[in-house]
Amino acid sequence: MSEKTVVVALGHKALGTTLPEQKQATKAAAKAIADLVEEGTQVVISHSNGPQVGMIHTAMNEFGKAHPDYTFAPMSVCSAMSQGYIGYDLQNAIRAELISRGIYKPVATILTQVVIDPYDEAFGEPEKIIGRVLTSEEAEAEEDKGNFVTEVAEGEYRRILAAPKPQKIIEIETIRTLADAGQVVIAAGGGGIPVMEQGIDLHGASAIIEKDFASELLAEELNADTLLILTSVEKVSLNKDTDKEAYLDTVSTEDARKYIDENQFAAGSMLPKIEAAVTFAEKGDGHRTIITDIAHAKDGYREKTGTIIK
Repeated sequence: MSEKTVVVALGHKALGTTLPEQKQATKAAAKAIADLVEEGTQVVISHSNGPQVGMIHTAMNEFGKAHPDYTFAPMSVCSAMSQGYIGYDLQNAIRAELISRGIYKPVATILTQVVIDPYDEAFGEPEKIIGRVLTSEEAEAEEDKGNFVTEVAEGEYRRILAAPKPQKIIEIETIRTLADAGQVVIAAGGGGIPVMEQGIDLHGASAIIEKDFASELLAEELNADTLLILTSVEKVSLNKDTDKEAYLDTVSTEDARKYIDENQFAAGSMLPKIEAAVTFAEKGDGHRTIITDIAHAKDGYREKTGTIIK
């Protein structure tokens, strides 16, 4: 692919939480994407799905409780649903923004499956909280089914899922073909639908893939030159929320690894972004990762702001 290919990873701040919030938030995201298109880049987009997949999971399982004749929706199906409805709002917002600028470029959402390792050590230590609050009786029933739960408050429980590392993107050739044809592509939403390979079959897994790791794999497989991670801060900082807080501009992968070893970044928040950034930067000559917020996407791409790891 072109050396100007950029994979943009949109965090949940860029998508909102409720349906009306998402409708508005995707308009702001669309402006940032259109700015990058005007920069002459080929854009492939991944995105978070945390609040959305939680809402879907809760709704589908409440429906299952009320209607016993229907089966409960597995996590992989909820993930697929979230890709569809986030992609629907996002691609329409991007299409409208591009047309308003006189740019006639197709936008497509690809339902994306991502292979995980069933023996990933993450399955031994699940950490991603999902779904509604459960009573102790419901929690016990979940554990009887082999699921993990955690107590979030006295007498209140929620399910927790593993976050295994992504191994392979099933639809990568479809994504590459559309991108090579000049389309803006939305793919690997929410880290992708987690699946396990069994012979020629793919089976959905009860897991959540970290969006930043899936975005890195997507950028790597597409031979992109830039991984642009859009989050809630303009720059990454050390000693966050202390009087010694210091913002990072351009950082080498060696220094980034040192900061990781010093536990400078919060697990489940900035840490996976830095880990993904380092992995991508180390995978090829000229690779760079830029971490900034959506308001500074274009300036971040131009290295006028943000934290650049290369």
